Amino acid sequence: MEKKFKLTQDYVDYENKSLRLPKVLIEKVQDLANKNNQSFNKVVIQCIEFALNNIEEAD
Repeated sequence: MEKKFKLTQDYVDYENKSLRLPKVLIEKVQDLANKNNQSFNKVVIQCIEFALNNIEEAD
């Protein structure tokens, strides 16, 4: 079954962490944020959560 990515959930407790990302990735995430009226940060959080929840463990 294919997993669907949805932008949802807000958090209350945050901590700052700097990331260096490729420009093309920043542009794609910003486009997604703009299309869904969401912040860049919120989209990044959702992408990371989705990846962590759907990662295949190595054997």
